[in-house]
Amino acid sequence: MSYDFDLFVIGGGSGGIATARRAAEYGAKVGVAEYDRLGGTCVNRGCIPKKLMVYASHFPELFTDAEGYGWSAVKSQLDWPKMMTAVNGEVTRLNGIYQRMLDNSKVEFLHDRAKFIDHNTLQVGDRIVTADKILIAVGGVPVRPDIPGIEHALTSDDIFDLPTQPKKMVILGAGYIGCEFACIMNGLGTEVTQIIRPDLILRSFDRDLRLAVQEGMIHHGINIINHACDLSIAKTDDGVSVTVTTKDGTQTILADAVSLAALGRKPNTANLGLENIDVKTHNGAILVDTNSQTNIENIYSVGDCTDNIQLTPVAINEGRAFADTMFGNKPRTMNYADIPTAIFTTPEAATVGLTEEEAREMHGDNIKVYRSSFRPMYYVLPAKQEKTLMKLVVDTKTDRVLGAHMVGEHAAEIVQGVAIAVKMGATKADFDATVGIHPSSAEEFVTMR
Repeated sequence: MSYDFDLFVIGGGSGGIATARRAAEYGAKVGVAEYDRLGGTCVNRGCIPKKLMVYASHFPELFTDAEGYGWSAVKSQLDWPKMMTAVNGEVTRLNGIYQRMLDNSKVEFLHDRAKFIDHNTLQVGDRIVTADKILIAVGGVPVRPDIPGIEHALTSDDIFDLPTQPKKMVILGAGYIGCEFACIMNGLGTEVTQIIRPDLILRSFDRDLRLAVQEGMIHHGINIINHACDLSIAKTDDGVSVTVTTKDGTQTILADAVSLAALGRKPNTANLGLENIDVKTHNGAILVDTNSQTNIENIYSVGDCTDNIQLTPVAINEGRAFADTMFGNKPRTMNYADIPTAIFTTPEAATVGLTEEEAREMHGDNIKVYRSSFRPMYYVLPAKQEKTLMKLVVDTKTDRVLGAHMVGEHAAEIVQGVAIAVKMGATKADFDATVGIHPSSAEEFVTMR
């Protein structure tokens, strides 16, 4: 049977575009449908604009740090509209780059919603298209939980569209997105309260890392209310009020805005017509095998809409592995072991491999932990009590480093390099035999005893 496309991709985010371009390089005729801006969550409402705001939030600290090094005091004030115009301008520039990448790869772009009619047929706007293989890469959307007054809350997407900076803000939840936004807004001068249900933020990360980040956030002025068991939101004349009940009683916080940034995201699989093709899902996530294949032979899925790890580089690698296998005659699968990740909080954190808790569950008492906490030299002259944490989790039977964790300045940059060693199976002896770069914080990873 003849089809319009060899491959049609639903979703123009990082995973979808990477797949489409790689398949086109192998000679496949490829189409992409995206109803929103190209680049997906990462470019438009996630990694890129968020990281630019992280940079902006660090300048007040840098101004005061400079005084410790002999520079005169700086008086500066944030121009919120100017910052957001610059951030959104960079997003627009990247949208154009993604469009040119598709054009240069001879990938046909359809700027509209796609919906399944059958296993090989899609309705894209007012057009019907057919494809031999179809890849679903629609990403995720923010979760709106069942909380009284939830309609008065912002999502993580909405923060990028705020016309003015909130003077006071409440952030709900303990996830990494919310923690990052709490630190961003706090650094920019907003008074931030973060409400969480557990005792610590960042569930599933190493406990020492979680504790160090939370203590650092509190040290920088964020008010964290933990053990929340009930809450509600109400509109007021001046903004919103959030009433929260903890084991210590009930209190109400008045703010200009409340954000659900920390309550996570869910697969963006509604209105795709999946019911027309009987693709199996779990809690909205598309179920796939190691080859990104669904239960339907010619339909595949990658990225945040699946039940795998939700990170941009993972979606890109999944997509390229699919294209290499199906169109490049280079069969391979995505390896999910030892994937590094970072949390761009203040202090920053990064991690690769197993947490101490995971390692002990898998290896019992055959685990040794190396841990170092210190004040980096940078903070000596500004006389600031900022701490860096570094940690290695080692299997005593093999001496292999199973996990590396860091909280502190440049954690992401440092752990990216350490991740290569962990991925290659480096031992603690390999770390010990490596000469450190002195003076640097990173050298602590090869000098811990």
